[in-house]
Amino acid sequence: MKLDPTDYKIIELLQQNCKQTTKEMADQLGLSTTAVYERIKKLEKQNIITDYVAIVNKDKINRSFMAIAHIKIKSHSKDAILRFEKKVDQIPEVLECFHVSGEYDYILKIGVQDMEAYREFMLSKLTTMEEVQSTHSMFVIKEVKNTKTYSVL
Repeated sequence: MKLDPTDYKIIELLQQNCKQTTKEMADQLGLSTTAVYERIKKLEKQNIITDYVAIVNKDKINRSFMAIAHIKIKSHSKDAILRFEKKVDQIPEVLECFHVSGEYDYILKIGVQDMEAYREFMLSKLTTMEEVQSTHSMFVIKEVKNTKTYSVL
């Protein structure tokens, strides 16, 4: 599907506030409500828009302690990689997981309540995985930028 400037503007508007109505977007774009609705449905059908979520204040839900964990796995076989990824996907404390090149195999972004909760997470969840060879942790001092939006224009 080839996106036109109006599609990009709709994506931008939805990323800014996905709770706005189709009519509000139509007014901003100078289009009919039906036209905007159909374009949004087309973007969803093509998996360009994949989900709508609420961004939660992590401080208000006791998940403000952020850690970045570098992971080395024991085996790089397809089976071992897929097993590790499946397990990590099931751990709610792991917010993001990236398979990377370089010295480590994976980088995890982990959100927990505090250092004690992180220690418990490491001892009871991450390091108990048979696929994990070693870990290296870093702790976030300050979150300088955290965005969920992509610049589309």
